[in-house]
Amino acid sequence: MKRLFSISLALILTVALVVPALAGKTLMMATTTSTANTGLLDELIVPQFLKDTGIEIKFVAVGTGKALKMAENCDVDVVLVHAPASEKAYMDKGVLIDRTEVMYNDFVIIGPAADSAGVKGMNVAEALKTIADKQAPFASRGDNSGTNKKELSLWKAAGMAVPEKEAWYVQTGQGMLPTINIANEKAGYTMTDRGTFIKYADNHGGNPPLIVLVEGDKVLFNQYSALAVNPEHCKDAQYDLAKQYIAWMASPETQKAIGNFTLLGKKLFIPNAK
Repeated sequence: MKRLFSISLALILTVALVVPALAGKTLMMATTTSTANTGLLDELIVPQFLKDTGIEIKFVAVGTGKALKMAENCDVDVVLVHAPASEKAYMDKGVLIDRTEVMYNDFVIIGPAADSAGVKGMNVAEALKTIADKQAPFASRGDNSGTNKKELSLWKAAGMAVPEKEAWYVQTGQGMLPTINIANEKAGYTMTDRGTFIKYADNHGGNPPLIVLVEGDKVLFNQYSALAVNPEHCKDAQYDLAKQYIAWMASPETQKAIGNFTLLGKKLFIPNAK
């Protein structure tokens, strides 16, 4: 009995010491609005990571440009973003390391079912040229987010200057869902990632005012990656926690959970960690 009591007491003391130690660990993350809007973070990533590791994630959801700037300013330990060219630039500067691809979806151009510009089924370059020619309302996030960066690159790839001074081109300076709502108010078009569109459709009971008109073009691929803040750049960066989070995101169990995360029976993100 004394031996059992001693063992039980030792276990209680061990748990008492370990749990507070784990509970005191907090990982600071900057990420994109799409991972927050879709519910992926609040409903899956944050609670499951805490359950699996005892580490709490505190995150801020902003455009990728702002997320990367927060990393440079040493405000966070890790980022989850979707602008590969910008990510590489911050890696080249020594701000970020350990880039790991974790999931993807695609971008789509959405607009009213009436499709006043007649872009349905076109490729991206044709659609943007048609929207510009017909001066159909187009809502751009205009916030240096990953989606905004991609949109700007697509105008240029279509052989056009970004129509930022045109009256029909509205720069909202807001996140994706507010930008979609502004496009709807103007009976116009916008570009969004598919995950956020599915969430938008779900918010409208599966019958959204704006629908997907342009999709499937290979240039619309949308990769999400996790990157750790370089401790040589930010001496207080919690690099060990960031590494643990990145490895967890790429683990088979988490990848399966991401693939099973759906709304309206549709996957919001496709896992692709190597």
